[in-house]
Amino acid sequence: MGWVVRTDVIVIGGGIIGLLSAYLLAGAGKRVTLVDRGPVGGEASWAGGGIVSPLYPWRYSQAVTALAHWSQDYYPGFGERLLATTGIDPEVHVTGLYWLDLDDQAEALAWAQRARRPLHEVPVESAYAQVPVLGEGFERAIYMPGVANVRNPRLVKALRAALQNLPNVTLLEHSPVLQFVRDDERIIGVRTAEGEMLAEQVVVAAGAWSGEVLQSLGLALPVEPVKGQMILFKCAEDFLPSMVLAGGRYAIPRRDGHILVGSTLEHAGFDKTPTDEALASLRASAETLLPALRDAEVVGHWAGLRPGSPEGIPFIGEVPKHPGLWLNCGHYRNGLVLAPASCQLLADLMLGREPIIDPAPYSPAGRLQ
Repeated sequence: MGWVVRTDVIVIGGGIIGLLSAYLLAGAGKRVTLVDRGPVGGEASWAGGGIVSPLYPWRYSQAVTALAHWSQDYYPGFGERLLATTGIDPEVHVTGLYWLDLDDQAEALAWAQRARRPLHEVPVESAYAQVPVLGEGFERAIYMPGVANVRNPRLVKALRAALQNLPNVTLLEHSPVLQFVRDDERIIGVRTAEGEMLAEQVVVAAGAWSGEVLQSLGLALPVEPVKGQMILFKCAEDFLPSMVLAGGRYAIPRRDGHILVGSTLEHAGFDKTPTDEALASLRASAETLLPALRDAEVVGHWAGLRPGSPEGIPFIGEVPKHPGLWLNCGHYRNGLVLAPASCQLLADLMLGREPIIDPAPYSPAGRLQ
């Protein structure tokens, strides 16, 4: 049978959601064991762009917006704390974001007024003055200052290091969960190849794989993998001063001159193979947005799997049929931007504290088959 380990909380999944959930629960004094079937942060958290905003915030429900606003305010200080405690800089890079030639610009501006967000129309000449490398022919621009991007592979690395520094946290990588341990309907732990782990609370934060993890309990979680491909260019450090988005594609500058361009939206199951078609499509978008990229070196092309969910609203809370089983999954395209608020909300609910926002829209009750 192998060993039996007892802990307070087991977190299944080592992406940004699992890592930050573990970090906050451990910070509250819980003994936490985090298990992942691969290396920590090896899936969507590593592969994404890291914009600390939904791509089109006005197209989402209030449920997503509430999490996004809370998280956007949290990131700069969080990045500084991780750097101070681990020596690893997640590079929270405040650049602002230009949207060009939007079809629903009027809706975006109306939303900004209602939500009191600093998004406003600017003369397109101003966008060209601020971002001289922009391609020709754009006619309209809106801009939101203060939008940051975070270098997500470094954020994952910093969080992993922060967890390793905590005496009440155990990280188990390359350790797939084989099944849940039950006491009648209550979930009291998990089984891995190494043995059994028992806990008062078990959190599923397995991203696109969360539905698969829950299948053994006969639960139908409407979370499915949605493939996204990205390419990475190397440019001069001052090449792109702001993030830009047009025609459904975006360009994100890192501090060292790397430029990320993404992304595709593909329903291809769990296949993460990068394709030549996507590479050609992303290169064409990149060169329309920023023609100088024609001559830039492509240093990377990869794919990741987003956890697609209805309306992009994550599942956060306890599963009614199975006491002791908690969910924090289904963040679709916004896992990184929603992570701080999602994980804080989960920790509040698990610890019996006053939640930071109304938890009702995220509750698994009534949303699972």
